[in-house]
Amino acid sequence: MTYSIIGRDPGTGELGVAVQSQAFNTGAAVPWARPGVGAVATQSFTNRGYGWRGLEQLAAGQSPEAALAELRATDELAPFRQVGMMAADGSVAQWTGDYCVPAAGGTRGENWLAQANMVESSRVWEAMGERFTATTGLLAERLVAALEAAEAEGGDWRGRGGAAVLVVPGEGEPWDRVVDLRVEEGDRSLPELRRLLERALAYRETNRATSGSAEIGARRGLPDRHVRLLALHDAVAEDRFDDADALLTELEGEDGRWLAYLRSLARHPEVPHLQRFLDERR
Repeated sequence: MTYSIIGRDPGTGELGVAVQSQAFNTGAAVPWARPGVGAVATQSFTNRGYGWRGLEQLAAGQSPEAALAELRATDELAPFRQVGMMAADGSVAQWTGDYCVPAAGGTRGENWLAQANMVESSRVWEAMGERFTATTGLLAERLVAALEAAEAEGGDWRGRGGAAVLVVPGEGEPWDRVVDLRVEEGDRSLPELRRLLERALAYRETNRATSGSAEIGARRGLPDRHVRLLALHDAVAEDRFDDADALLTELEGEDGRWLAYLRSLARHPEVPHLQRFLDERR
């Protein structure tokens, strides 16, 4: 009913899962990941316990093979399940039960494993691995590219539905996320997931920029109002207070609450120049 891929970036330590299915809300059930621990894709009559408990077992030091075997041993419906599991060190385990709807199976390679069921053919899971291996860029981009390759081979033969991508950092708290996006349903869920990923990466790039964030935002297609706010921050950071004042006056003309917003933001330690700009503006 689903196809998914788990991937790892050995350079950053990031771990991630991407999934597409005819099923509604698949992003809430299939992908699981925890920084510095591992990632799990649990699908086919999905038992979410494989995600939660699997990560707990990996965190306790079990190997993916041992963790998955233990989970299956206590699951009377194990023949219906399909699960992929990867630890932070890149070790993996994979299971496709005999009762999964064909075509069903999986494959693996260095820093990735792909699995699918109720799809057109084995080319679906093979194509994911091939595309992931051949694609460069951020882990989230490579994972979504792998889904696109699977879709080109026919994907889920029932049609389109939900899609999601989840990426966690190499280390951090259990709740830390690099990318966490999903589309709940729709014939164009995968193109929409790609659009959302491009937007998420644009916001991340502008947030990390030390200068020229407005130019980056405009180039990446962010909304005009957000680009103007980035331009204001650029002007403040570069001590171009006249330009900043003009931009703030323009924003205030549209909604007077912008000044209150900036006054609140000025208290944040990451924007030290903003308070000086507001003080001078008085």
